[in-house]
Amino acid sequence: MKASQYIKAGQVEYREVPLAEPGENEIRVKVAYCGICGTDLHIFKGHMDARVKAPQAVGHEVSGTVAAMGAKVSGFRVGQKVTVRPLDNCGECNTCKAGFTHICEKLRFLGIETAGGFAQYWTVPARLVHALPETLPLKLAALVEPLAVACHDVRRSELKKGDYVVVNGGGPIGMLIAICARAAGGNVTLCEINEKRLELARQLGFKVINPLKEDPGAIVRSETGGSGADVVFEVSGSEPGALVITQLARPRGTIVVVAIYSKPVPVDLHKFFWKELRMIGARVYEAQDYEKAIALTAGGTLPLETLISKVFPLAELQNAFEFLTQTPDAMKVLIQCNDEVEK
Repeated sequence: MKASQYIKAGQVEYREVPLAEPGENEIRVKVAYCGICGTDLHIFKGHMDARVKAPQAVGHEVSGTVAAMGAKVSGFRVGQKVTVRPLDNCGECNTCKAGFTHICEKLRFLGIETAGGFAQYWTVPARLVHALPETLPLKLAALVEPLAVACHDVRRSELKKGDYVVVNGGGPIGMLIAICARAAGGNVTLCEINEKRLELARQLGFKVINPLKEDPGAIVRSETGGSGADVVFEVSGSEPGALVITQLARPRGTIVVVAIYSKPVPVDLHKFFWKELRMIGARVYEAQDYEKAIALTAGGTLPLETLISKVFPLAELQNAFEFLTQTPDAMKVLIQCNDEVEK
Protein backbone atom coordinates (compact mmCIF):
# COMPACT_ATOMS: atom_id res chain seq x y z
CA MET A 1 0.00 0.00 0.00
CA LYS A 2 0.98 3.67 -0.21
CA ALA A 3 1.59 5.76 2.88
CA SER A 4 3.03 9.17 3.66
CA GLN A 5 5.57 8.62 6.39
CA TYR A 6 7.21 11.03 8.79
CA ILE A 7 10.99 10.83 8.19
CA LYS A 8 12.44 13.65 10.27
CA ALA A 9 11.65 17.20 11.29
CA GLY A 10 10.09 18.97 8.31
CA GLN A 11 10.15 15.93 6.04
CA VAL A 12 7.40 13.51 4.97
CA GLU A 13 7.77 10.97 2.16
CA TYR A 14 5.09 9.26 0.08
CA ARG A 15 6.23 5.68 -0.38
CA GLU A 16 5.18 2.05 -0.72
CA VAL A 17 5.04 0.09 2.55
CA PRO A 18 3.89 -3.43 3.53
CA LEU A 19 0.14 -3.95 3.89
CA ALA A 20 -0.47 -5.26 7.43
CA GLU A 21 -2.69 -8.30 7.73
CA PRO A 22 -5.28 -7.90 10.50
CA GLY A 23 -4.72 -10.06 13.58
CA GLU A 24 -7.58 -12.16 14.90
CA ASN A 25 -9.00 -9.19 16.87
CA GLU A 26 -8.16 -6.46 14.38
CA ILE A 27 -9.82 -4.62 11.50
CA ARG A 28 -8.10 -3.26 8.43
CA VAL A 29 -9.71 0.06 7.54
CA LYS A 30 -9.59 1.48 4.03
CA VAL A 31 -8.93 5.10 4.91
CA ALA A 32 -11.06 7.67 3.12
CA TYR A 33 -9.92 10.83 4.90
CA CYS A 34 -7.50 11.59 7.73
CA GLY A 35 -7.47 15.03 9.32
CA ILE A 36 -4.35 16.86 10.43
CA CYS A 37 -4.45 17.96 14.07
CA GLY A 38 -2.13 20.11 16.16
CA THR A 39 -0.33 17.02 17.45
CA ASP A 40 0.48 15.93 13.90
CA LEU A 41 1.90 19.39 13.22
CA HIS A 42 4.11 19.08 16.33
CA ILE A 43 5.32 15.71 15.02
CA PHE A 44 6.10 17.26 11.62
CA LYS A 45 8.16 19.95 13.33
CA GLY A 46 10.21 17.30 15.16
CA HIS A 47 8.82 18.05 18.62
CA MET A 48 7.74 14.48 19.35
CA ASP A 49 10.62 12.34 18.10
CA ALA A 50 10.79 10.62 21.51
CA ARG A 51 7.39 9.05 20.85
CA VAL A 52 7.38 8.53 17.07
CA LYS A 53 9.57 5.83 15.52
CA ALA A 54 10.49 7.19 12.10
CA PRO A 55 9.93 6.28 9.36
CA GLN A 56 6.27 6.06 10.35
CA ALA A 57 2.87 7.11 9.09
CA VAL A 58 1.14 9.24 11.71
CA GLY A 59 -2.40 10.67 11.81
CA HIS A 60 -5.46 9.57 13.78
CA GLU A 61 -8.54 11.58 12.67
CA VAL A 62 -9.80 8.88 10.34
CA SER A 63 -12.94 7.97 8.43
CA GLY A 64 -13.15 4.97 6.11
CA THR A 65 -14.65 1.58 5.43
CA VAL A 66 -13.94 -1.95 6.67
CA ALA A 67 -11.55 -3.65 4.22
CA ALA A 68 -10.78 -6.89 6.12
CA MET A 69 -11.36 -8.43 9.56
CA GLY A 70 -9.58 -10.87 11.83
CA ALA A 71 -11.06 -14.29 12.58
CA LYS A 72 -12.52 -13.31 15.96
CA VAL A 73 -14.07 -10.00 14.88
CA SER A 74 -17.85 -9.80 14.80
CA GLY A 75 -20.42 -7.04 14.45
CA PHE A 76 -18.85 -5.48 11.36
CA ARG A 77 -18.99 -6.20 7.65
CA VAL A 78 -16.66 -5.44 4.75
CA GLY A 79 -17.55 -2.11 3.17
CA GLN A 80 -19.18 -0.71 6.31
CA LYS A 81 -18.44 2.94 7.13
CA VAL A 82 -16.37 3.33 10.31
CA THR A 83 -14.15 5.61 12.33
CA VAL A 84 -11.42 4.82 14.86
CA ARG A 85 -11.05 5.92 18.49
CA PRO A 86 -7.24 5.87 18.61
CA LEU A 87 -6.63 5.21 22.32
CA ASP A 88 -5.10 1.80 23.06
CA ASN A 89 -5.24 1.33 26.84
CA CYS A 90 -3.58 -1.45 28.82
CA GLY A 91 -6.67 -2.57 30.77
CA GLU A 92 -4.51 -3.50 33.78
CA CYS A 93 -3.41 -0.30 35.54
CA ASN A 94 -5.39 1.17 38.42
CA THR A 95 -6.72 3.97 36.21
CA CYS A 96 -8.09 1.49 33.67
CA LYS A 97 -9.62 -0.61 36.46
CA ALA A 98 -11.31 2.54 37.79
CA GLY A 99 -12.97 2.91 34.38
CA PHE A 100 -10.89 5.81 33.07
CA THR A 101 -9.34 3.93 30.17
CA HIS A 102 -8.84 7.09 28.08
CA ILE A 103 -6.20 8.32 30.55
CA CYS A 104 -4.60 4.92 31.08
CA GLU A 105 -1.21 5.11 32.80
CA LYS A 106 0.34 3.15 29.89
CA LEU A 107 -1.80 4.61 27.09
CA ARG A 108 -0.62 4.14 23.51
CA PHE A 109 -2.01 6.72 21.12
CA LEU A 110 -2.54 5.14 17.70
CA GLY A 111 -0.86 7.27 15.07
CA ILE A 112 1.80 8.43 17.53
CA GLU A 113 3.19 5.39 19.33
CA THR A 114 1.96 3.18 16.46
CA ALA A 115 1.55 3.54 12.70
CA GLY A 116 -1.26 5.93 11.85
CA GLY A 117 -3.88 6.88 9.31
CA PHE A 118 -1.94 8.82 6.67
CA ALA A 119 -2.00 5.69 4.54
CA GLN A 120 -4.34 3.86 2.20
CA TYR A 121 -5.11 1.29 4.90
CA TRP A 122 -4.90 1.30 8.70
CA THR A 123 -4.99 -1.90 10.77
CA VAL A 124 -6.31 -1.31 14.30
CA PRO A 125 -7.85 -3.20 17.26
CA ALA A 126 -11.52 -3.94 16.51
CA ARG A 127 -12.56 -2.72 19.99
CA LEU A 128 -11.52 0.80 18.96
CA VAL A 129 -13.62 0.89 15.79
CA HIS A 130 -16.97 2.71 15.79
CA ALA A 131 -19.63 2.10 13.16
CA LEU A 132 -20.93 5.13 11.27
CA PRO A 133 -24.39 5.69 9.80
CA GLU A 134 -24.30 4.83 6.10
CA THR A 135 -25.84 8.23 5.35
CA LEU A 136 -22.92 10.11 6.93
CA PRO A 137 -20.48 11.49 4.31
CA LEU A 138 -16.96 10.23 4.97
CA LYS A 139 -15.48 13.71 4.55
CA LEU A 140 -17.55 14.98 7.48
CA ALA A 141 -16.90 11.77 9.41
CA ALA A 142 -13.20 12.70 9.51
CA LEU A 143 -14.24 15.42 11.98
CA VAL A 144 -15.71 12.94 14.47
CA GLU A 145 -12.42 12.55 16.39
CA PRO A 146 -11.87 16.28 17.09
CA LEU A 147 -15.59 16.76 17.71
CA ALA A 148 -15.39 13.95 20.30
CA VAL A 149 -12.74 16.04 22.09
CA ALA A 150 -15.23 18.92 22.22
CA CYS A 151 -18.03 16.62 23.40
CA HIS A 152 -15.81 15.36 26.23
CA ASP A 153 -14.85 18.90 27.24
CA VAL A 154 -18.47 20.06 27.32
CA ARG A 155 -19.58 16.96 29.23
CA ARG A 156 -16.81 17.48 31.79
CA SER A 157 -17.97 21.08 32.29
CA GLU A 158 -21.49 19.98 33.34
CA LEU A 159 -22.76 22.90 31.26
CA LYS A 160 -26.49 23.60 31.68
CA LYS A 161 -28.93 25.10 29.22
CA GLY A 162 -28.78 28.88 29.45
CA ASP A 163 -25.26 29.01 30.92
CA TYR A 164 -23.06 31.91 29.84
CA VAL A 165 -19.99 30.30 28.26
CA VAL A 166 -16.63 31.73 27.20
CA VAL A 167 -14.37 29.73 24.89
CA ASN A 168 -10.87 31.17 25.21
CA GLY A 169 -9.13 30.32 21.91
CA GLY A 170 -10.70 29.93 18.47
CA GLY A 171 -8.58 27.29 16.74
CA PRO A 172 -10.16 24.08 15.42
CA ILE A 173 -10.81 22.58 18.87
CA GLY A 174 -11.95 25.89 20.34
CA MET A 175 -14.41 26.39 17.48
CA LEU A 176 -15.72 22.84 17.88
CA ILE A 177 -16.16 23.40 21.63
CA ALA A 178 -18.11 26.58 20.87
CA ILE A 179 -20.33 24.67 18.43
CA CYS A 180 -20.81 21.79 20.87
CA ALA A 181 -21.48 24.09 23.83
CA ARG A 182 -24.11 25.98 21.85
CA ALA A 183 -25.74 22.70 20.84
CA ALA A 184 -25.91 21.86 24.57
CA GLY A 185 -27.80 25.09 25.25
CA GLY A 186 -24.95 27.43 26.17
CA ASN A 187 -24.86 31.14 25.39
CA VAL A 188 -21.38 31.19 23.84
CA THR A 189 -18.81 33.97 23.42
CA LEU A 190 -15.52 33.19 21.70
CA CYS A 191 -12.31 34.99 22.68
CA GLU A 192 -9.57 34.97 20.00
CA ILE A 193 -6.85 37.26 18.59
CA ASN A 194 -6.78 35.99 14.99
CA GLU A 195 -9.07 38.25 12.93
CA LYS A 196 -9.88 35.64 10.30
CA ARG A 197 -10.93 33.16 12.97
CA LEU A 198 -12.99 35.88 14.63
CA GLU A 199 -14.74 36.53 11.33
CA LEU A 200 -15.49 32.82 10.92
CA ALA A 201 -16.92 32.76 14.45
CA ARG A 202 -19.13 35.76 13.60
CA GLN A 203 -20.33 33.98 10.47
CA LEU A 204 -21.23 30.99 12.63
CA GLY A 205 -23.31 33.27 14.86
CA PHE A 206 -21.06 33.56 17.92
CA LYS A 207 -20.38 36.70 19.92
CA VAL A 208 -16.64 37.43 19.76
CA ILE A 209 -13.99 39.29 21.73
CA ASN A 210 -10.49 40.22 20.57
CA PRO A 211 -8.46 40.60 23.79
CA LEU A 212 -5.83 42.65 21.93
CA LYS A 213 -8.47 45.34 21.35
CA GLU A 214 -11.01 44.83 24.15
CA ASP A 215 -11.08 43.88 27.83
CA PRO A 216 -12.60 40.38 27.97
CA GLY A 217 -13.25 40.53 31.72
CA ALA A 218 -15.10 43.84 31.49
CA ILE A 219 -17.23 42.66 28.56
CA VAL A 220 -18.17 39.37 30.19
CA ARG A 221 -19.04 41.06 33.49
CA SER A 222 -21.17 43.66 31.68
CA GLU A 223 -23.12 40.90 29.94
CA THR A 224 -23.66 38.85 33.12
CA GLY A 225 -24.78 41.47 35.60
CA GLY A 226 -21.27 41.81 36.97
CA SER A 227 -20.82 38.16 37.90
CA GLY A 228 -18.89 36.50 35.06
CA ALA A 229 -19.20 33.34 32.98
CA ASP A 230 -20.74 30.14 34.27
CA VAL A 231 -18.24 28.07 32.26
CA VAL A 232 -14.87 29.04 30.78
CA PHE A 233 -12.97 26.76 28.40
CA GLU A 234 -9.23 27.51 28.20
CA VAL A 235 -8.15 26.40 24.71
CA SER A 236 -5.62 29.10 23.82
CA GLY A 237 -2.59 27.40 25.36
CA SER A 238 -1.09 30.86 25.98
CA GLU A 239 0.21 32.50 29.14
CA PRO A 240 -2.19 35.49 28.76
CA GLY A 241 -5.00 32.97 28.27
CA ALA A 242 -4.16 31.19 31.50
CA LEU A 243 -4.07 34.49 33.38
CA VAL A 244 -7.44 35.74 32.15
CA ILE A 245 -9.54 32.64 32.89
CA THR A 246 -9.98 33.45 36.59
CA GLN A 247 -11.15 36.96 35.68
CA LEU A 248 -13.79 35.60 33.30
CA ALA A 249 -15.42 33.04 35.61
CA ARG A 250 -18.20 33.95 38.05
CA PRO A 251 -18.07 33.00 41.74
CA ARG A 252 -18.32 29.19 41.91
CA GLY A 253 -17.90 29.09 38.14
CA THR A 254 -16.21 26.27 36.27
CA ILE A 255 -12.98 26.46 34.27
CA VAL A 256 -12.15 23.59 31.91
CA VAL A 257 -8.50 23.39 30.86
CA VAL A 258 -8.34 21.87 27.38
CA ALA A 259 -5.11 23.32 26.02
CA ILE A 260 -1.84 21.43 26.45
CA TYR A 261 0.76 23.44 28.36
CA SER A 262 4.32 22.18 27.96
CA LYS A 263 5.50 24.09 31.02
CA PRO A 264 3.92 25.75 34.09
CA VAL A 265 2.40 29.21 33.59
CA PRO A 266 1.09 31.80 36.07
CA VAL A 267 -2.52 31.38 37.24
CA ASP A 268 -4.26 33.76 39.68
CA LEU A 269 -4.86 31.36 42.57
CA HIS A 270 -6.13 34.19 44.78
CA LYS A 271 -9.17 34.48 42.52
CA PHE A 272 -9.63 30.70 42.76
CA PHE A 273 -9.78 31.04 46.53
CA TRP A 274 -11.84 34.22 46.53
CA LYS A 275 -14.49 33.01 44.06
CA GLU A 276 -14.44 29.33 45.08
CA LEU A 277 -13.78 28.41 41.47
CA ARG A 278 -13.67 24.88 40.11
CA MET A 279 -10.95 23.88 37.64
CA ILE A 280 -11.30 20.69 35.61
CA GLY A 281 -8.82 19.03 33.27
CA ALA A 282 -10.19 17.52 30.08
CA ARG A 283 -8.07 15.15 28.01
CA VAL A 284 -9.10 13.41 24.77
CA TYR A 285 -12.42 11.47 25.03
CA GLU A 286 -14.26 8.36 26.12
CA ALA A 287 -16.37 5.96 24.07
CA GLN A 288 -19.58 7.80 24.92
CA ASP A 289 -18.09 11.05 23.61
CA TYR A 290 -17.34 9.31 20.30
CA GLU A 291 -20.92 8.10 20.01
CA LYS A 292 -22.18 11.60 20.83
CA ALA A 293 -19.89 13.11 18.19
CA ILE A 294 -21.09 10.59 15.60
CA ALA A 295 -24.72 11.41 16.40
CA LEU A 296 -24.11 15.17 16.22
CA THR A 297 -22.23 14.85 12.94
CA ALA A 298 -24.88 12.60 11.41
CA GLY A 299 -27.64 14.94 12.62
CA GLY A 300 -26.61 17.48 10.01
CA THR A 301 -27.40 20.54 12.14
CA LEU A 302 -23.83 21.56 13.01
CA PRO A 303 -21.85 23.78 10.60
CA LEU A 304 -18.95 21.33 10.36
CA GLU A 305 -18.39 21.64 6.60
CA THR A 306 -17.46 25.29 7.20
CA LEU A 307 -14.45 24.22 9.26
CA ILE A 308 -12.78 22.26 6.43
CA SER A 309 -10.20 24.65 4.99
CA LYS A 310 -8.65 22.40 2.36
CA VAL A 311 -8.29 18.78 1.18
CA PHE A 312 -4.96 17.38 -0.08
CA PRO A 313 -4.27 13.96 -1.64
CA LEU A 314 -2.15 11.52 0.37
CA ALA A 315 0.85 12.06 -1.93
CA GLU A 316 0.86 15.75 -0.96
CA LEU A 317 0.97 15.42 2.84
CA GLN A 318 4.27 17.35 2.86
CA ASN A 319 2.54 20.25 1.10
CA ALA A 320 -0.39 20.04 3.50
CA PHE A 321 1.90 20.37 6.51
CA GLU A 322 3.71 23.30 4.89
CA PHE A 323 0.35 24.94 4.11
CA LEU A 324 -0.68 24.66 7.77
CA THR A 325 2.69 25.97 8.96
CA GLN A 326 2.33 29.01 6.70
CA THR A 327 -1.42 29.56 7.25
CA PRO A 328 -2.07 30.10 10.97
CA ASP A 329 -5.74 30.96 10.40
CA ALA A 330 -6.54 27.65 8.66
CA MET A 331 -8.96 25.36 10.46
CA LYS A 332 -9.23 21.67 9.51
CA VAL A 333 -7.11 20.25 6.69
CA LEU A 334 -8.02 16.76 5.47
CA ILE A 335 -5.93 14.23 3.58
CA GLN A 336 -7.76 12.07 1.04
CA CYS A 337 -6.00 8.73 1.43
CA ASN A 338 -7.42 6.82 -1.55
CA ASP A 339 -8.03 8.12 -5.06
CA GLU A 340 -11.64 6.99 -4.94
CA VAL A 341 -13.65 7.16 -1.75
CA GLU A 342 -17.27 6.46 -0.99
CA LYS A 343 -19.41 9.52 -0.38
